Amino acid sequence: MARSKKNTEPVEIRNRRAFHDYHIHDKFEAGLVLQGTEVKSVRLGKAQIQEAFVRFDKGEPFLYHAYIDEYKFGNENNHAPRRPRKLLLHQKEIRKLHDAIQMGGKTVVPLKLYFLRGNLKAQIAIASGKKLHDKRETLKKKEADREANRAVRDFQRYG
Repeated sequence: MARSKKNTEPVEIRNRRAFHDYHIHDKFEAGLVLQGTEVKSVRLGKAQIQEAFVRFDKGEPFLYHAYIDEYKFGNENNHAPRRPRKLLLHQKEIRKLHDAIQMGGKTVVPLKLYFLRGNLKAQIAIASGKKLHDKRETLKKKEADREANRAVRDFQRYG
């Protein structure tokens, strides 16, 4: 009896803009409260977190503006694509995030969504916004690193 192989490629939804727009400070791993069709949709890679952020409602952290596309094979019980999703964290982590936001000048942004032992996790971080000159400096540093790596590679290749 032939078995079909499941797609073993790990699904990881990244927020590349977060590293460009923010200075990342502390990172946390949080679980998400999802509906069944949302999990299936994320497994297919149909999610975006570029515009997402974390806000507190009644002392509980929620992920806002994360887009998880409706599941193609879902029925009328399909989920709303941009609904707020509750984050599952330890009480100590929730206090730390809440205090960082209350102090001002900081926000909490998601960095990536990924599956860990069958459960969907979100890596979130306390971040502070970059100024325009910081963004330019980061781009210059990346370009210099690229050129240095290219020079080393060419030197090793051609001697």
